[in-house]
Amino acid sequence: MENARIIDYVKEVLQSLPLDWLNLTTHRLDIYNEKLAKSEFLDEFSELFDKNEASNQALSQLPTAYDYIRLGHPLSCVLEWAIGEINDLKSRNVISFSSKSAPILAILRKNHLDKKQTQIIYNGIAPAYLEFEELRTVYNYDFELRHISKVEEIAKFKGITIYVSQHVEFFRIDITFLDESIKVDFFVNLHKSLGSVLIVNREIDEVYISEIQHVRRRETIAMTPADCLIALELITGKSKIFLHGSQPDSNKSAVLKSIKDITGAKSNPAVGSSGLSIQYAIMMGLIDDTQENHKGKAIKFLVPPNCYGGTNDQARRVAACNDNVEIVDLPVDREHDMVDSVNAVLDWVASQDAVPYIIAEIPTNPRVEVPNLIELRNALAKTRRTPSGEKAIDPVFILDQTFCPNVLFLGEGKVLSTVRTISYASGSKFPSGGLCTAGYCVVNEPAKSLMEKIQFHLELCDNEATDLQYEILAKQLPSMNQRIADAYNNTREFVSFIEETLPKAKINFVSEKLASEGFTPSVFSLDLPSRGDSHEERESYKRALNYKLIKMMITKIPSESKYCVSYGQLKGCYWTIPATSTQGTTKEGDKDYIARVSLSQELDLELHKQVFLEFVESIS
Repeated sequence: MENARIIDYVKEVLQSLPLDWLNLTTHRLDIYNEKLAKSEFLDEFSELFDKNEASNQALSQLPTAYDYIRLGHPLSCVLEWAIGEINDLKSRNVISFSSKSAPILAILRKNHLDKKQTQIIYNGIAPAYLEFEELRTVYNYDFELRHISKVEEIAKFKGITIYVSQHVEFFRIDITFLDESIKVDFFVNLHKSLGSVLIVNREIDEVYISEIQHVRRRETIAMTPADCLIALELITGKSKIFLHGSQPDSNKSAVLKSIKDITGAKSNPAVGSSGLSIQYAIMMGLIDDTQENHKGKAIKFLVPPNCYGGTNDQARRVAACNDNVEIVDLPVDREHDMVDSVNAVLDWVASQDAVPYIIAEIPTNPRVEVPNLIELRNALAKTRRTPSGEKAIDPVFILDQTFCPNVLFLGEGKVLSTVRTISYASGSKFPSGGLCTAGYCVVNEPAKSLMEKIQFHLELCDNEATDLQYEILAKQLPSMNQRIADAYNNTREFVSFIEETLPKAKINFVSEKLASEGFTPSVFSLDLPSRGDSHEERESYKRALNYKLIKMMITKIPSESKYCVSYGQLKGCYWTIPATSTQGTTKEGDKDYIARVSLSQELDLELHKQVFLEFVESIS
């Protein structure tokens, strides 16, 4: 009876579904409490369930769930809640993934770090990725793989047991697996089109859940909103399900062609479920290539300490699993010049006879700085020697050009065409206009041998873009460069207005000279003027001023101005403070407590100017 009530309520929720739950890719900071994240959303959702309230208005007022679609979102939370309720489990013990391999990899990662043994049990056919030797040699994961025909064959095991199932009703668990007499710690149910659902045994949930969710945050994504919608419809008994993403082959071909046209790359791109999914495939692919071609040599990933927090965190997570990998700080902002830092750090890596891989954003985030590209290329191309006098291994430059995906770095005759370079971009920004999270990467000719490894690890982690993501990119990529140009024009005009009305503010934005060379981002950072007798007083005053400005903007222009981590959306203006959002995992001393503003090609610019002028007058 209770299950019937749950299913009936899910039906009502789907009928009243807020469109934002299906379409938003970034969270609203004004209704988001990071410390409570999913729990706050589901606490209030459960109260609505108890009252049998499922109106659009009530659902729309629920707080933001998690922080990104990548980690989780309202529909993934509802799906996990429903599966938990149906199986008499807490929703926190249910974790959905777009990937079919990521939940298993997440458990293996935790067990590797804790030095615990793992056995993976399955019936039917074993997932192909579990038979790849790279799981042991590149990821350093160790496990035993065992086939069974029936539950009773599960043997006692000194370690962690994962049961992998491909049950048609993927949201149901065979109750015997929750029986204490049969020791199964994790139940993973795979769905060929939607991804996977992981069930965590009650006895070990406190130890594993946050670690598994962090994998979902950094190396893959949650089951997408569109696929969660299908999964919820399956739970309600809908028999005929329309799978999102029509004409997958033609959409994929169109996307690959568009990316090659935009970037000037000759080899086919790799397209992942998110920017961090792509970055993870790049990092693991490079480690794999090093083991094959530079066996025994240490790997150094050079990473700016104040770059995007996801990049910083993921890099350190990769290093934590491999004793041969080290993260080295590469200062690129404020008083540091990227070229000087690259020269100095590459000289040091050569002295260690190690393999250098550089991850950097151009323009930098959030200070929107562009290094001297000719000097950068020369620093990357410089011949260096090891202590024995041998030629040092040349670096691979991994370029995050999310802020300016239209700039041609790699094509024939371009500035980075002669040094090994991989370029990648987050698809949730300009490539999709904020409609999906899919990201992509390309390589130049000197680095083309690396793409096979990148593609392999993207597939091993089952992190390729979904059919719907390909469909969205196929529609949005052709107009991307024009949207970038129009958004830049709006941003330049707004920056000029701020310079006139508040000249004491420090604005970080590209110069008009750089813009003429193709660097036309539509994001800038705003360091507001402060006051006070000490550094602490001035910093406190400035931080309060940031929030005052943002509150005025989102309150007076609620239809367009959002307190949100976003960039490259189809319309509106987005405000955030990097130190509390995109730099969430960055060391405190490297955080930027300044306002970051991004404009789209479609917004009421005059109204934004008017409200900003009101702000200036209020602090005069």
